Formats: sequence, C-alpha cells, structure tokens
Amino acid sequence: MRSAYPVEQIRAAEAALMATLPSGALMARAARGLSVACADFLGHVYGARVVLLVGAGDNGGDALFAGAELAGRGAQVEAVLLASGATHPAGLAALVRAGGRVVTEPAWERNDLVLDAIVGIGGRPGLRPAAEALVTAAARRGLPVMAVDLPSGVDVDTGETPSAHVRADLTVTFGTHKVALLVDPAAAIAGAVHLVDIGLDPYLPEARIQSFQGPDVAALLPRPGREAHKYSRGVVGVRAGSEQYSGAGVLCVAGALCGTAGLVRYLGAAETFVRAEFPEVVPGDGQVQAWVVGSGGDDASADQVAATLAAGTPAVIDADGLRHLPARLSPDVLLTPHAGELARLLDVDRSEVEARPLHHARAAAERWQAVVLLKGAHSLVAAPDGRVRVNTTGPPWLATAGAGDVLAGLCGSLLASGLSAFDAGSVGAWLHGAGAAWASRGGPITARQVAEAVPSVIADLLS
Repeated sequence: MRSAYPVEQIRAAEAALMATLPSGALMARAARGLSVACADFLGHVYGARVVLLVGAGDNGGDALFAGAELAGRGAQVEAVLLASGATHPAGLAALVRAGGRVVTEPAWERNDLVLDAIVGIGGRPGLRPAAEALVTAAARRGLPVMAVDLPSGVDVDTGETPSAHVRADLTVTFGTHKVALLVDPAAAIAGAVHLVDIGLDPYLPEARIQSFQGPDVAALLPRPGREAHKYSRGVVGVRAGSEQYSGAGVLCVAGALCGTAGLVRYLGAAETFVRAEFPEVVPGDGQVQAWVVGSGGDDASADQVAATLAAGTPAVIDADGLRHLPARLSPDVLLTPHAGELARLLDVDRSEVEARPLHHARAAAERWQAVVLLKGAHSLVAAPDGRVRVNTTGPPWLATAGAGDVLAGLCGSLLASGLSAFDAGSVGAWLHGAGAAWASRGGPITARQVAEAVPSVIADLLS
C-alpha cells in the first residue's frame, strides 16, 4: 500500500528520525538516492550534463549533494541558485569541491537533465518569476526534468496546482509519498514517481490517504468456502437502464456478474435486453444484500432511489440516481459521480471540482455521510470520516462510454459479498482499472471488455 501524509506529519517524523542519527545523515541518504536515480535515468554519468535549479533549504541541499556525487563521477554539473542568501552552504561547498559550477544562465542546448529543486515540501504553491522563466526555458527545449521530492509549485497537501509549476518526467521523493504525488491534478504532472527509503516508516502514523496495490486488494477480496452456494456469496439487485438507455442496464449487470456475488437480480425497463445477454440473471424484485441504482435512468429514477433506500440495504447510487438524493445518507451507501455530477451535487462549476478533487470528494462525503467514489484518472474514494483512497490503476483508454455503468455494478457485487462501502469502492475501482489495463494492452477497449477482463484479474490476485 502506498501511503501519503500531510507536511506536518512528515516534518514530525523527520525530526524524530534525525534525533537518532548523526548530523547530516538524513540528507546524505536522500542525496545518495537522488544521485542513483539520476544515473539510472541518464543511463550513464561520465560526460553527462546536468543542470540544478536550486532553491532554499534542505530541498536545494539534497540536489547540491547529489550534484556533487554526479560531478565526482565525471558529470558536468551546473547549478543556478535561486535563493542565494538561503542556499544550503554545505551542499554548495560540496558541489564546488567536486567540480560543479554555479551559473546564472545554463547552457541549455548542452544539457541532458534538469533537476528541479526550487521548492520543497515547506513551500507555497506557485513559482517566483525568475524560477518560472527557467522552468519555461527548459520546457521550451524539451529537456527531461526530474523533480526533487515533488514538482515545485504544487500544493503539497491537496494536490492542487493553482499557480505556475514544474511538469516533471520523474519525481524522486523521500521517505513517503506526499499527497500531491497521488492526487490530481498535481499527480498528473509528477511523471513516474520513485520513492527513496530514508527510514521514516517507524515514525509515521496511520495514513489518512492511501493507494491500494494488488496485495491490498487480494486481502479484501471475498473468497467462497467449500460449502458456499449462490445465496451465501451474496445477491446483488440492479435497478438500472431505461427504454432510452437500455445498454446502461446491460453493462451494469455485466459489472455485477463479473464481481464476487453469487446471484444478480434485475428490476428495470431493460429486462428484455438483459435476459437476452445474461440468461443467468433473475428478473424481478426479491431479497438482496445490496442494490445498484441509477445507471442509465430516466424519470423513474426518483422512485427507484426511494425504493432502494427504503429497503435499508447497502447501495450504490450512480448517474441519474444522484439527482434524487435525500439530505443525508449513511456510510453503507456508495455514491459514484464523475466530476460533472459531483459539481451538480455541490452546486459548483465542474472546473472547481477538477481543480480541487480531494477537497470536493471529502466535502460530499461529509455532507451526505456516505462514501463518495469520484471517478477520474486517479479516482478518489472518500469516507465520511475523512479517510481517502486513491486509485491509480487504469489506462486512458478506460475513458469510454459505459465504463461507469460497469463500475457501479462491480461495486454493488462487492457490497453484496460483504465488503463495506469504503472497501467496495476501493476494491471496485482498482479491479475496474486493472481489468481495463488487462483488456486494453495499449489499445482501445469497450466497457463490455472491461467487465469480461475483471474475473481474470481476480484470478491472478487470488493465485
């Protein structure tokens, strides 16, 4: 599992760790990890040309010490000092001793790598004009950029990018992931993220923001025992689709069937199409452990949502069903909006949700006291108590019609199998993205292909 922490907790962990180490040892660990990452990225060190954009404090110090190591191995290293009165003195001295040079304007055309050490985790969002000019010059020439700890200019604790910032090809971060490295829009401009272990783990509390990996999903997946039958595995009911959007009903059922429940009931206007595609589905109302409602709905959605909530069972509410929410729900209800739908729920512009997804997902979860799965490139699953899980699986090809219907059905199946809404949303989003990657293999996919790939992903996890 990847865990991300706010700056305050990271600073406290660093202080606790440094109290056990000789002076400078923690920075030496970070600088060593950074120099190794640079060497791996470049493919060679001797003769390579590297420019350091160096800001104040420890972030700049990490880059200067790493630059000194590279210079000592034959790289030609130039450093631009953007906070001359606050440059890390020992780091600067080490760089100069190793043969590095301080310049005011890099020889851009001769450089192989730009190291962004302008602003560390203690900085505010945005870049000063001089830094922004250098970043723009590097981008104009297409030079690869490696960010030190995180791309300069982003909001560390929220992932927001309200001002000028660096766009990195690779971010080398230390000790633990920062929130901005998991949460969009900042995560989208961090490039690949490489974590250097500097020994912080024992000093960090339980994270409020996490990102599941395969073993985390496998640990939560319901497994049928030897005595299992279709009812003991869970029954999921689907109220989805309409005469106009019958395909949504079909795809939602496909998602429910590819999950871990043992039986799917269908109640809706697309029954003819659903039964033709999936003869194993049982039509009509009946006892269920969880409901899915809203995908491809119409004017009947209000009544369907009311009937679903009146049943008192866990539920997934998607798409048109989100238009008919009561003032308050419960933590066993999972809402699955995309940015536009969440914007309507919160009465804000879609652009505001896209600029501050973490803030708005948490706000909706708190307001309705339900779990909110905000769909996106990095989907967020927010619980009413403030915990968030970030999903990073899924290729860009997953942005295809009907994929959300499949996700809703899959989450409903996991709910019916006994997972909490928070776990069902987290596991469902991960499986959905992994299924898309499995089906895509680098090319376009359909929503139906995503559903068909999920059982193979589950089988791989369980084996």
